[in-house]
Amino acid sequence: MDALTEPRSSWLTRNLVVLSCVSFLQDAASELLYPVLPIFLTVTLGAPVLAVGLVESLAEGIAALSKYLAGRAADKSRPRRFVGLGYGLAAVGKAIVAAAGAWPVVLLGRGVDRLGKGIRGAPRDVLLVDGVPDAARGRAFGLHRAADTAGAVVGPLIGLALYESLHHHIRPLLVIAVIPAVLSALLVLAVRDRPTPPVVKPLSATLNDQPPSLDLGRLPAPTRGVIVALGVFSLANFPDALLLLRASELGLGLAGVIGAYCLYNFAYAVLSYPLGALSDRVAPNRIYAVGLACFAVAYFGLGLATRSFWVWPLLVVYGGFAGATDGVGKAWISRLTPKALQGRAQGTFQGVTGGAILFAGVWAGLAWHGNGRVPLLISGAVAALAAVFVASALPLPPVAANIEG
Repeated sequence: MDALTEPRSSWLTRNLVVLSCVSFLQDAASELLYPVLPIFLTVTLGAPVLAVGLVESLAEGIAALSKYLAGRAADKSRPRRFVGLGYGLAAVGKAIVAAAGAWPVVLLGRGVDRLGKGIRGAPRDVLLVDGVPDAARGRAFGLHRAADTAGAVVGPLIGLALYESLHHHIRPLLVIAVIPAVLSALLVLAVRDRPTPPVVKPLSATLNDQPPSLDLGRLPAPTRGVIVALGVFSLANFPDALLLLRASELGLGLAGVIGAYCLYNFAYAVLSYPLGALSDRVAPNRIYAVGLACFAVAYFGLGLATRSFWVWPLLVVYGGFAGATDGVGKAWISRLTPKALQGRAQGTFQGVTGGAILFAGVWAGLAWHGNGRVPLLISGAVAALAAVFVASALPLPPVAANIEG
């Protein structure tokens, strides 16, 4: 059956719809806060530029470690409890940031927020693909990323309108961001949990009448290969907060920075579903490589630009990177991995790439030197090389079959 005419019920599950709504609300909250955070840190609180990279990198590092641990736990117990805890912590973290009077308190708040993100990430992805055929994993993750990123369009637009109506005060925006975060945590109650996985009892334990144990073993070699390769690239993928700082350095005011960030997220949201669906039909490495090429163009462009005009088209191109890699990467890992190891695979993938981004934020912050040109050009070159490698050398999942209704 053709992908355009197949019944949506074959892959559009209740959990996929509910979790997409949850992510929309949470991202609206996060992205209302995110574009103004670098300016809040450096202007309102007087923090150095290095603090921007440090705050975001350590926050991503906390998320990376918790993603790995939560992913392993999600394979052994009910994932919904981790999803609820994660979204609840995110709301608490945003409240701490709103109350911050010094940049180390922002670091604490972002740490709690990202701890919540890490705890919920892999368990949410396990529930998201539960009941979704392998042949539809790309479009399922693509739809979820589109909904998530739509929140990243709405949130900053609300923030921009409030910023103008509140006489350019930033702190009220941080307080308002807590509201949709709390609503997203409450909506998790509508998610259907999966039954606790059966415990596998080894033969030796049966003979000796020992307590049963669950031995999930190692991830398949193809899964590990993709995780390692994409993790190496992430060493050059520093936090987006530094890109927004570059936009400010090129002459955009706060309203312009927020507007450009909304445009980036709009491109990301619009492209996520079609590129995810396309990855169900063609080799996902090709879609991912196109995304890396977009990354290279955007970073090279921002590194070489001398006028603020170039921020707008380059962030649209950067939206192509996110749309072609985020959901596609998760679907790629999902289709390479057996069902019993989905949590571990997603947690490891997200943990490795998140940990690499931590390192990237630190070295980029240290190398910034006033305008960010050097780290942007270095990362752009790494992405160009990675695009060639990913397009030609990584393991692929089986060709997806057409989905039956």
